[in-house]
Amino acid sequence: MQRKLLKIIITVAICLLIGFLSSFATQSSVNDWYLTLNKPSFNPPNSIFAPVWGILYLMMGIAAGVVWGKGFHHIWVKTALYHFGFQLLLNALWSMVFFGLKNILAALFIILALIVAIVLTIKWFKVVSKKAAILMIPYLLWVCFAAVLNYKIWELN
Repeated sequence: MQRKLLKIIITVAICLLIGFLSSFATQSSVNDWYLTLNKPSFNPPNSIFAPVWGILYLMMGIAAGVVWGKGFHHIWVKTALYHFGFQLLLNALWSMVFFGLKNILAALFIILALIVAIVLTIKWFKVVSKKAAILMIPYLLWVCFAAVLNYKIWELN
């Protein structure tokens, strides 16, 4: 039980670290460039994003830790965690491209790839742990919403 808890703590820390590092790209533009963009009426206030992402990174980390806790020696666990790692990299890349490089169209393509990667991650998590797969669903829904926002911001600008 302690080993499983340690794995969850490690994966939560990794997810929060990725989110923290991604926030550097976000913070560089969110208070200047991003404010100048035309946004759709359903764009949430900026104050919503950090708490939502914090909760999502926590849930993602717990999900990955639960999967890892099933034993990394198993091919399904490895496959699930490889997918998880890839989608986490795409997640960080999106922030760098959208906010860091200020390239809205390239970010749109990245977020669409991210959605596919999340769906595949959920599929593999479900093979290992249904609970872990369920923990990833709010993340998928939020990223789908973010993709719509990304598209509308590109369209309006």
